[in-house]
Amino acid sequence: MRAARRPCGSVVGVLEHLGNSRPMMELTMSPLLMVLALLGAAVVMFALNRPRMDVVAVTMMVALPMTGVISMSEALVGLSDPNIVLIAALFVIGEALVRTGVAQRLGDWLTARAGASEAKLIFLLMVIVAGVGSFMSSTGVVAIFIPIVLRIARKAHIPAGRLMMPLSVAALISGMMTLVATAPNLVVHSELMRQGHAGFGFFSFTPFGVPILVLAVLYMLVARRMLAPGPAPELPERAALANWVQDYKLAGREHRLRLRPGSALVGKRLDALDLRASAGINIVAIERGARFRRALIHPRAETVLQGGDIMLIDQRSAGFDLEDFARAHDLVETPVSGTWFTDTAQEIGMAQIIVPPTSRLIGKTVTQARFRSTYDLSVIGMKHGTKPVPEGVIDEPLRPGDTLLAVGPWRAIRKLADERRDLVLLDLPAESDEAVPARHRAPLAVGVLALVVVLMVWGIVPNVQAALFGCLLLGLFRCIDMAGAYRSIHWQSLILIVGMLPFSLALQRTGGVEIAAQALLGALDGASPRLVLAAIFAVTGILGLFISNTATAVLMAPVALAVASALDASPYPFAMTVALAASAAFMTPVSSPVNTLVVGPGNYRFIDFLRVGVPFALICLATSVLLVPLVLPF
Repeated sequence: MRAARRPCGSVVGVLEHLGNSRPMMELTMSPLLMVLALLGAAVVMFALNRPRMDVVAVTMMVALPMTGVISMSEALVGLSDPNIVLIAALFVIGEALVRTGVAQRLGDWLTARAGASEAKLIFLLMVIVAGVGSFMSSTGVVAIFIPIVLRIARKAHIPAGRLMMPLSVAALISGMMTLVATAPNLVVHSELMRQGHAGFGFFSFTPFGVPILVLAVLYMLVARRMLAPGPAPELPERAALANWVQDYKLAGREHRLRLRPGSALVGKRLDALDLRASAGINIVAIERGARFRRALIHPRAETVLQGGDIMLIDQRSAGFDLEDFARAHDLVETPVSGTWFTDTAQEIGMAQIIVPPTSRLIGKTVTQARFRSTYDLSVIGMKHGTKPVPEGVIDEPLRPGDTLLAVGPWRAIRKLADERRDLVLLDLPAESDEAVPARHRAPLAVGVLALVVVLMVWGIVPNVQAALFGCLLLGLFRCIDMAGAYRSIHWQSLILIVGMLPFSLALQRTGGVEIAAQALLGALDGASPRLVLAAIFAVTGILGLFISNTATAVLMAPVALAVASALDASPYPFAMTVALAASAAFMTPVSSPVNTLVVGPGNYRFIDFLRVGVPFALICLATSVLLVPLVLPF
């Protein structure tokens, strides 16, 4: 990774060397002016956010070849850049962590550990977000944690604005933790390799990210008092499962029965038992012991009962005698409460369904409609208008406008959303937002992530190959499907990088990078290399006020490397400074999508980011200038 260390010359000598080796008059100014005009137009459109960033990037890809500086194939070279493929693969890996509930479990752990302590909550929140963001998209991490933080804030009676800014700051700092944590790191890494250097290692950023994270936690414990004291506007809350259990009078009608090993029901298929007809009960779910947990099985006709199974049954007939039934079949009743459905909301869901006037099911009972066979759901509650049907739900003919409470797998409930003729999905409980489709595959997702990290850290295969291998394994283990993988990729970010990369080549070919390096060194005539690092950090940060941090890294990386070459110094401290500065996008809500996401939930104003972000950006600058030369000597 390290280049040969060469002594830094004075800035005056550097300028004389540049002047003698390549006179300014030799630069082709006309093409350079055209490239700079296009760059200025792109910056203005980025700042105005009109049109969209990816549209601007595609426009630049089309316009740059018209200057004659680069060819069309060179303008499209970003599409074949391995780092672009790597970023796309990391989006897929991050989505798999979401679909398997890994990120959500971290949020649940945070809720349990922090309690009502705001300081402890901020500390744990920032550490977890920075840790998770080290291996997946920081924007994705923020999107995952926003509802978690809002729920915690409501429960702990803490204004959401006091927590959303720490969330965004930690997500941005996660980009300073590993090579793959954020796109600017990969952009700078790619520029190093393009110029013949070894590039950064997987954990090259960690010695800087960890100290900055520690400072960020301490800073936010103080700076949170500068944020707006009022809570964010609360969104109307949907009903929870516990509310529906109460509304439909389910608590007194649901029972859990455990099968002893000698029960006559053991080894029998459910369709052979036909408990609906013989006993007037319906099996809603089956709890079965697995290796490390108890699994919840959705009952089907071919399901075979095993000893130790716990059946959740719904009483359907008024004459049902639970004690007689349990005694006759060697069953043991276990406690059940109205919160059972809430506790098992990851495995089993509920939905309210309305019967439209045009439904072909009107006049039929639930049994006659073959509801479970057709929709893979069980009806456990019914309302005629606003009045719940207390008993005999299975035998009650359906009427127009009836509301049904169905229970079953979340996938079956979501599939019901496509039904329009016979049934209409009316409402989902609040728990549906937190249900993950592949929760039981979480250990597999974590294992694949660990394997990918090991392959990257040890350099066994190229980073992009390791990430693609991880994506294949996640698909093989069904942690993610193809549709989810394609949806997870943030195509706008990829097109932005691809469209801005040609500017680096165009500016170098026209001498623009060298002019920028000369201008920077000329402004710092006689300054020490550390002061040059500070200037590079400041320029990168200021540019990031107007355009995305990824585009900033694309533009500043070649300038920083040109400065390093002019100073006869190692390129690594200068490249690292650009990467750190690109992630220090704390100062405005448009500096990064991470900031934009928290504006609404945190009820922030533009001034809030300036008041909190500018001082901490200066802290990051000072920390970087102090640490970078120590870890990566000139």
